Amino acid sequence: MPAVHKLLLEEALQDSPQTRSLLSVFEEDAGTLTDYTNQLLQSMQRVYGAQNEMGLATEQLSKQLLEYEKQNFALGKGDEEVISVLQHFAKVVEELNSLHAELATQMAEKMVFPLIQFREKDLTEISTLKEIFGIATDEHEVSMVKYSRLPKKRENEKVKAEVVAEVAYSRRKQHQASLQYYCALNALQFRKRVAMLDPLLGYTQAQMNFFRKGMDVVSKKMDSFLMSVSNMTQSIQAQLDSEAESMRMSQRDLLSVDDTVYMPDRDREPVNRTLIQKAGYLNIRNKTGLVTTAWDRLYFFTQGGNLMCQPRGAVAGGMVLDLDNSSVMAVECEDRRYCFQITSPTGKTSLTLQAESKKEYEEWICSLNNISRQIYLTDNPEAVAIRLNQTAIQAVTPITSFEKKHEGSPNRERAKAGSTQPSSEAQQREPKAPEPEELIAPGTPIQFDIMLPASEFLDQNRAGGRRTNPFGETEEDSVTDGESADSLLQQVFAVRFLGSMAVRSGHSPEVIYEAMRQVLAARAIHNIFRTAESHLMVTSGSLRLIDPQTQVTKISFQLQDVTQFAAHQENSRLVGFVVESQDWAEGGEEGEASYSAFVFESNTEGEKICYTISLGKEIIEAKKDPEALARLLKSMPLTSDGKFLLLEGEVGGAENGAGPDGLESEA
Repeated sequence: MPAVHKLLLEEALQDSPQTRSLLSVFEEDAGTLTDYTNQLLQSMQRVYGAQNEMGLATEQLSKQLLEYEKQNFALGKGDEEVISVLQHFAKVVEELNSLHAELATQMAEKMVFPLIQFREKDLTEISTLKEIFGIATDEHEVSMVKYSRLPKKRENEKVKAEVVAEVAYSRRKQHQASLQYYCALNALQFRKRVAMLDPLLGYTQAQMNFFRKGMDVVSKKMDSFLMSVSNMTQSIQAQLDSEAESMRMSQRDLLSVDDTVYMPDRDREPVNRTLIQKAGYLNIRNKTGLVTTAWDRLYFFTQGGNLMCQPRGAVAGGMVLDLDNSSVMAVECEDRRYCFQITSPTGKTSLTLQAESKKEYEEWICSLNNISRQIYLTDNPEAVAIRLNQTAIQAVTPITSFEKKHEGSPNRERAKAGSTQPSSEAQQREPKAPEPEELIAPGTPIQFDIMLPASEFLDQNRAGGRRTNPFGETEEDSVTDGESADSLLQQVFAVRFLGSMAVRSGHSPEVIYEAMRQVLAARAIHNIFRTAESHLMVTSGSLRLIDPQTQVTKISFQLQDVTQFAAHQENSRLVGFVVESQDWAEGGEEGEASYSAFVFESNTEGEKICYTISLGKEIIEAKKDPEALARLLKSMPLTSDGKFLLLEGEVGGAENGAGPDGLESEA
């Protein structure tokens, strides 16, 4: 080992400038050593802190691995093998944690503590001795100044003795301080080398002990376990690579489609009209003020007989409307396309929705109509939906279009929809379904009520008066009370007038079906649900609509002017008929035939009304041939007053049957 520089103790008493110069070199070295020791101690404390944090981190890691089993993963099924492996790893990490804690303790004892001891003991001692040496040197200088000022002429032995004693004391004190200071500086040259090497030796020994014990923990027993875990991770990685490749192929196939897939209203698949469940985004109209509205895009789906809505971010959906017996039909709303309206059976609640495309629009209306009929409660809902497919087609058909419709065939022959004179040629060839423009002119106004002015009410109760009504018939066209009394047929039905409109054809049942659809659609659009009950009297010569409260005839038609009558094929309570009239041109002798369709809702099946009208027409034809009339009288039972006995009356009679006013239509 090379020689160590040192201060000569023999030169301490002389305190020569050479000694002072060499002393300054030792002091500079001690100051540098102090700075370096502080920096080295900070680094070692950081290593110790990291190791201590490593022990705490591994302890937390072990606990966290055990917490995996307690997590309620939504997709955690099949993780039993992973849980078992993590538990085994938790035990290994816990053993390693004990080793890390032991390593941190050894670092604190063999690395950090010796360096702290060197700094606090040796370096602090040098600093203290330096201060003492400086104080002793200053005192010696002061005593020497006093001794130098002793007078020569007036010498005082006593004062001189005191000064000499003071100089001797200060010089001895300085000598002792310098000796201690020099010894400490000389010893520091040895101690600094030990102080630098001893902590590193303790650190290395602690690490070697840690690794040695770690090898004992991770012994050959862990080899098989680690190999199985490695194989499992490789297998999972292989599955991931395969799934990633499959997803890349699927993504490429999905992105290689035509751009029309991303365009709304470009659906290539046909409309499925037999759905009993439907889900998707719709725009719903909400009122934001008295006259202002806003549209929100929400996710709707059907569940059983309910329409549900689930906003974005919500955990579950909420019920919006009960669809049982609700009406669904297309509407025009705020110049938006593909709008439809759902109305509750009571008419008090309605929703206006908008679909993204025509296909979605039609499927939503079809599925909601199927659900409203409670098809989902049947044993085979899909078969029932297919059977009722034609009704779904009618529901989604806008007012300006029409789909082909199969004619219904009621059980009773007289209740069939028909005209007055069906031709044999028409029966032989299959009729072609007319277009809606051929049946009803687009934009034809609809009358929802028959209002009787007060003047007409007075005219009906004034003898000899002439009466007219909004539909152009006169009193001469109506059936008089005497004629009604002599009629062979007289039946009264409780009905509610839904609406009437001009039509272009009067000899096809399709015109009645189309008129029913347009009247109901218009009522739903304008939120008109309340109707007044009236009495429809069918005789062998006329049809009369009577106000049950005032017994005033609102309107009447000759039975021979009724060219067509039919009941709805699905909703048997709906019944309608077409009446022929004449439009007289100015100066003309003969008017052109015009037709009007009238739609009613009865309290019973509409087939009964159609059956009665058919019987009345048969009586009119039979009156032309006495023999035919006699055969008809024999085939039908009569009442005590000679009238045909048909069905039991729905009301107590025209005189005492006042029905309630302002009821809501169930059509």
